[in-house]
Amino acid sequence: MLELKNITKAYTVGDVVTKALDDVTLSFRENEFVAILGTSGSGKTTSLNIIGGLDRYDSGDLIINGKSTKMFKEREWDAYRNNSIGFIFQSYNLISHMSILANVEMGMTLSGVSAAEKHKRAIEALEKVGLKEHIGKKPNQLSGGQMQRVAIARALANNPDILLCDEPTGALDTATSVQIMDLIKEIAGDKLVIMVTHNPELAEKYADRIVKFSDGKVISDSNPYSTSESKKEFSLKKTSMSFLTALKLSANNIKTKLGRAFLTSFASSIGIIGIALILSLSVGFQMQIDKFEADMLQQMPVLITQQSMNLDAEAMIQMNEEQEKFESYPDDEKIFLYDSMQETMMHTNKFTDEYLEYVKNMDKSYCKGVSYSRLVNMNMLRQDGSNYVPVTAGNLNFAPYPLSLGKDTNALMNEHYDVLWGNMPENSTDIILIIDSKNRINKSVMTELGYDTEALTEINFADIVGTQFKVIMNDDYYVKTEMGIYSFNTDYEKMYNSPQSLTLNICGIIRPKEESPMAMMTDGGGLSYNDTLAQAVIDNAKNSEIVKAQLASDTNVMSTEPMDEETKQQTIAYLGGNEIPFAIQLYPQDFETKDKMLEYLDKFNENLTDEDRILYTDTASMISGMSDGIMDGITIVLIAFAGTNLIVSLIMIAIITYTSVLERTKEIGILKALGARKKDITRVFNAETFILGIASGLLGILIAKALTFPINEIIYSLTELKDVAQLKISHSVILIVISTILTMLGGFIPARMASKRNAVDALRSE
Repeated sequence: MLELKNITKAYTVGDVVTKALDDVTLSFRENEFVAILGTSGSGKTTSLNIIGGLDRYDSGDLIINGKSTKMFKEREWDAYRNNSIGFIFQSYNLISHMSILANVEMGMTLSGVSAAEKHKRAIEALEKVGLKEHIGKKPNQLSGGQMQRVAIARALANNPDILLCDEPTGALDTATSVQIMDLIKEIAGDKLVIMVTHNPELAEKYADRIVKFSDGKVISDSNPYSTSESKKEFSLKKTSMSFLTALKLSANNIKTKLGRAFLTSFASSIGIIGIALILSLSVGFQMQIDKFEADMLQQMPVLITQQSMNLDAEAMIQMNEEQEKFESYPDDEKIFLYDSMQETMMHTNKFTDEYLEYVKNMDKSYCKGVSYSRLVNMNMLRQDGSNYVPVTAGNLNFAPYPLSLGKDTNALMNEHYDVLWGNMPENSTDIILIIDSKNRINKSVMTELGYDTEALTEINFADIVGTQFKVIMNDDYYVKTEMGIYSFNTDYEKMYNSPQSLTLNICGIIRPKEESPMAMMTDGGGLSYNDTLAQAVIDNAKNSEIVKAQLASDTNVMSTEPMDEETKQQTIAYLGGNEIPFAIQLYPQDFETKDKMLEYLDKFNENLTDEDRILYTDTASMISGMSDGIMDGITIVLIAFAGTNLIVSLIMIAIITYTSVLERTKEIGILKALGARKKDITRVFNAETFILGIASGLLGILIAKALTFPINEIIYSLTELKDVAQLKISHSVILIVISTILTMLGGFIPARMASKRNAVDALRSE
C-alpha cells in the first residue's frame, strides 16, 4: 500500500532505503518488495535525492529537488502529489459517475490547466494506452484491463516526475497483466516508475532495480546508488478546483441518483411552497385592498377643517403622558377633574387668505378636485301654485360638489357620474339632482321640491329637470323689527319676486358610474351646487344690514342672547358675512400622487409655530395603514409557521449530504490522491448542496405557481375575487436564494467532515 509521509533528518541514501522506506516514503505489508523501474545513476532515480528519515528514528530532512519537506504545509503536499506523482492503483480507483475522459482530465483540472489543453492531453494519454475510441464511456462500461489503462492514462496526463504503481496487475488476468506491464515498461523509458508487487517473476522480468523487503526492512538491493546531493530548487504549483468544476462533478453524481435527488428537492421545497403561497396570497389580497383603496378611499378627500385633531407623534406622547397621570380604578373616594378638549389634543386651524391662495395654487397633477364647505345658510323658496313655500336646505341634502382644478370644472364629476337626463351645470345657478345606483332618492328631497311623496312612488326624469326655486338674499329675507332686532320676513311672494333673488334650476340628473364603487356626495341622493353659488350669496350677504349689525354687536341680533367670540364668528358665517370656508376637501389624483400633495401641504407649515400650523386629516391613509398593518401581521405569522419547514429541510439536507459523503468516500480519496485540497473537497460537496438548493427552490416555486390556479378558482367561487394568488417574480428569486443558502448551510458541516477524511483510509473504503 503506497503512503507518502514526512521525513525530517538527513541520512545517506542507503540509510533511507533501510530505515525509512517501509514507514515513510512507502509502507509495505510483510514479504512485499519494491521494484524500481527507470534510469539509474544521475537520471530520474537520483532526482528524489532522499537524505533523511523519521523523527522517531532520530532522523533528519527529506529533500526533494533541493527543497526540504520539513516545513511543508498540507497544501504543499497536495500540490506535490498533483505536480510530481502519478498514482496507478491496484483497484483502478476511477470515479464511477464521470466519463473516462473526465477521469483523465481531473488531475489536470486541479493543476489549473486550461480546458482546451487538458482535453487535448487527456485524449493523447488515452490514445497512448489504446482507449481513444472509448472516451465517452463510463468506467463501468469497460473491462478490468481497460480501466487500468484509464488509470495509467490519468497518471500520465499531468506529466508527473514519478509514477507509483500499487500492484497494477493484481486484479487482472495473465494476458492483460502482460499488456499492462509492457505499457508500464514503455512508460519507464522516460519516467521513474516505482512499483509494489508480490509477483517476483514480474519484477525480475521488467525491473531495472529490485529492492526486497522482509518485516519492513530492506534485505537486498539489486542496483544500489551512491549518495549525491542536488542543489536544484523547484517550486510547487498550487492545486485549485474552481466552483464550476465542482458543480460539474456534483451534477454528474446527482445524475446517477436522479430519483433520490428529486425526492430530496421536493422534500426541501415544502417550506418554500408554503412561504411562496403565503406571499402570493398576501400580495394578491394586498393588491385587492390597494385596488379597493384606489377605487374607494381616494374618494375620501384629504380634509382640512378649522378644528382638527393633532395626531402627530409628539402630540400622541403628550396625550399618553396626560393619561398616565391618573391611576386606573383608584380606591380614592374622590372625583378627578380633567379637560376633555385637552385630552383630545384639538388644534384650531387658522385659515388665512394666504393659505387659501396656497391651496388654490397647488399643482394640478397632485390634486384633481377641491370642494369648500361653508357655513352660509341658503335662504330658499319655491312656488307651489299660487303659494310660496320655504325650502329647508338640510332636507335637500344641499351641498357643493367638488370642482376640478383644470379648465373643465366638471371633469371630476364626469369621471364618477353618468348624466341620465339633462346636463352638467354650466353656470353658478345650475344645480344637479343626484340619485343612487338603484335610481333612488330620499323622499325628503322630493317633498321639499314640492312633490306629493305620499301619493307617488316614482317620478319621471323629465318632470324633475327644469324644476326651479330661488335663493333669497339677506336684506329681503331678514327684516328689522320695531324692537331693533332682526326677524324672518313672512312676505314670501315679495321675497320670491325680488330682483335680488337668484333663480336655481335643476339642469340634470346624475348617477354614480357602475365602476365607481362610492359616490362622492351624500348617501341617499340630494341636490348639489357649484361653489360659485355660495360665493355669490356671501358677496351679497357681507354688505347686508343683518351682517353689519351682527359684526357690531356681541349679542345675537335675532335673539339678543350674549355670545362669546367663537359663537359670534359662527353666527356671522351662518349669515354669510365670512367667506372663509369651514372645511376644505382635496381630492388626490391617486394614491401615488397623494403623498406629493401631502408634502406640498406640509411645506406650508415649515418655520411656523405649532399654533399657526395647518393640520389635515387623511382618513384614507389611516384606513389603508390599518389594513396594511393587519395584512403584514398575518403574513409574518404565517411565514413564521411555514419557515419551520425550512429548518426541517436544513436538517434533512445535512443528513443527506452526510450520506453522500459516506457514499463518495472513495471518490474523496481519489481526489486527494490527485492533489485536491481540503477546500476543494469542501467545494465539491458545497456544489452538490448548491445544486440541490437551487433545484428545491425552483421546484417549490413551480409547484407554488401551479397551485395558485386552483386556489384562485376556489377563492373566486367563494368571494368572486379574481386572481387573488399572485406570485411576484422578485419573491420567487428571493425564495430561491433563501433555499440555496439554507441548503448550503445544512450541508456545510458534512462537507467539512468530508474534507478532513484521510486519503489512505478513504481509498481503502468500499
